[in-house]
Amino acid sequence: MKITGKVEIEAITDVLCDVCRLTTRSESGNLQFATLQALWGYGAEHDGERYELHLCEGCFFQAVANLKQQRRVQNLFCDDDGMLSDDFGLVAEDDFFGDTHQG
Repeated sequence: MKITGKVEIEAITDVLCDVCRLTTRSESGNLQFATLQALWGYGAEHDGERYELHLCEGCFFQAVANLKQQRRVQNLFCDDDGMLSDDFGLVAEDDFFGDTHQG
């Protein structure tokens, strides 16, 4: 026998970008955001601290551009051209269903 009734649940209705504070909801209605997270463990200066930031697409790629610039500065006199690659952090392309695995 099935017994039905209304149940109130808590669900995520939106995710705001932690930088620009705008919604990450796309025109199609889907939430599109990146998550930057860290959990610092034993021996780290920030041991026991946990961070989680949600970024919209624009703010994410601005952060990536900033990190690329920092990498260029840190490796200014390095002879390794691979250090200046444009695919910094990119692990897959055309991975529309999230099913591409790194080998």
